[in-house]
Amino acid sequence: MNLESPIVNVQKSESELYEFLADVKNFEQLMPESIEKFEADSDSFLFALKGMPEIRLKLQEQVPSSKLVLGSTNDKFPFTLTKNITKLDENSSRIQLIFYGKFNPMVAMMIKNPLQKFINTLTENIQKL
Repeated sequence: MNLESPIVNVQKSESELYEFLADVKNFEQLMPESIEKFEADSDSFLFALKGMPEIRLKLQEQVPSSKLVLGSTNDKFPFTLTKNITKLDENSSRIQLIFYGKFNPMVAMMIKNPLQKFINTLTENIQKL
C-alpha cells in the first residue's frame, strides 16, 4: 500500500529541514493532537495515537539534505515513511511524505484513511515550521 502526502513548501532551507527531521525527538512537535504517548532516543521514537497501538519508527536511511527513511520495528506492521526534501532556494524547500506498507487487503482497507490523515497532518505541521 502506497500513500503520499501533498507536496508542501517550507520556509526553511533543505539542510535546516533535513537536520530538524533527522533528530527524531522533533517528531513530537509534528504529531497530531490525538497523541497519547511519545518517547524518543537517538535514532528511533515510539508513539501512540488515541485508539491506535503503539508504533516505533527507527531511522533506516539518510541521504543528507534530501531524504530520510523511517521504518517500523514491528514485523507484524511492516512499513516505511520516507521524507523527500527538495531545495527551492536558499531559504525554502519542498517536502513530501511517502508511506509504503505491506498489509493484507483487509487490514489495508481498515487503515488506509487513518494513515492518510496521519501523514497529511505530519506534512501540514512540517509546513508550519
